[in-house]
Amino acid sequence: MCRHASVCALLLRSGEKESRIEYSISLSIVQFLFVCLGNTCRSPMAEAVLKDLINKKQLLNWHTDSAGLRDWNVGMQAQGRAQTLLHQQGLKTDHITRAITVEDFYNFDIIFGMDDNNMTELRLIDEQLEPPAKCQIKLLGSYLNPEQDQIIRDPYFTKGMASFYTAYMQIKESCERFVELHRDAA
Repeated sequence: MCRHASVCALLLRSGEKESRIEYSISLSIVQFLFVCLGNTCRSPMAEAVLKDLINKKQLLNWHTDSAGLRDWNVGMQAQGRAQTLLHQQGLKTDHITRAITVEDFYNFDIIFGMDDNNMTELRLIDEQLEPPAKCQIKLLGSYLNPEQDQIIRDPYFTKGMASFYTAYMQIKESCERFVELHRDAA
C-alpha cells in the first residue's frame, strides 16, 4: 500500500458495453508503533493484536509495527512464550525484533509505551529531537478502565505463562478500546 494515494479501476458493465473508469482515492496512512524494552514480548504481542483488529475492522489505512528501546535482541523473533500465547489466541507474529530509531518519531503518528520506564525514555528521546517530532507518545494501558492497572508489566523475567497472559489481556483490552475510540477518524 502506498503512503498517501492509490489509483483504482472500476469496471462497469451496461448491457454489451464495458467501460473502465479510473479514479483516485486518497488514503492517509496512520501509523502506530508499540515499544517495550527488548521488543520480544509486549510490543510484538501488541503489534499482532492491533494487526488482527485492523484486518477485522477493515482499517485499510492503519499500519502498525513494534520496536525495543534496547538493541539486545535485534534480528530475533518474538520470545517463545509470547508466540505460544498468540498462537493459543489464534494470532501469530512474524515480526523480527528491532530497536527504535530517531526516524520512528517522525514516521509514526502514535508511539505507545508499555510502562513508566518506557514512557520516560521515549519522552527523553522526543524532547531532544530537532526539529521536533509530531508523533504522540502514549501509555498503551491508559486505554484500560481507570480501576485497572495501566502498567503492562514485562513478563520476560517471570516463569511460566501467567504473566504473559496478564500482559496479553491488558494489551488486547487496550487495543480494542483504542480502536473503538479512533476507528471513525481513520
